[in-house]
Amino acid sequence: MTEKQKRDSAMLYDGNYDKEMADERLKCKDLCWEYNQLRPSMTEERTRLMREILGSTKKNFWIEQPFWCDYGYNIRIGENFYANHGLTILDPAEVTFGDNVFIAPDCGFYTAGHPIDAEQRNKGIEYAYPIKIGDNVWIGGGVKVMPGVTIGSNSVIGGGSVVTKDIPDSVIAAGNPCRVIRKITEEDKKRYCSIPEKFQKKK
Repeated sequence: MTEKQKRDSAMLYDGNYDKEMADERLKCKDLCWEYNQLRPSMTEERTRLMREILGSTKKNFWIEQPFWCDYGYNIRIGENFYANHGLTILDPAEVTFGDNVFIAPDCGFYTAGHPIDAEQRNKGIEYAYPIKIGDNVWIGGGVKVMPGVTIGSNSVIGGGSVVTKDIPDSVIAAGNPCRVIRKITEEDKKRYCSIPEKFQKKK
């Protein structure tokens, strides 16, 4: 079994010294660097290059610069995907985003991890567990999603959260470690229908 096959089977593998994977990472980093050097107004070129980097896309998506990932081919994004500045995806395992996913600035999705045992870790051994994000998910600023996590559809992750465990559908979750705060209800549709008192102009 090759190191890449071990990786794709969620086994411990040599990610640092395997030439095939090192070459793939280097190629991807070059493409990310090229993407990040494009002028923001070069929208067609940006879309074309991002389609080359990512494993699969749908018709409408937008990723602000800068953007970094390890392999690119393990990332799959759904329709109407938007990511703000500073998105980093470590994708030795698959990272899948559903439709209508919004990601705020400075977020990270990390499928890669290292053994707790120092002797194993110092040999360059690591593991990779897939991350899955459902439809209609909003990820707040500075959120970090750890290996193996699934976030359910229609959920909101509060800014600054570190998501270490699965989050169910249709909830607001936040914190470090991230935990469910409450369900999203029909009342939330009325939440922004009026100006909050603290922002109302004084007469």
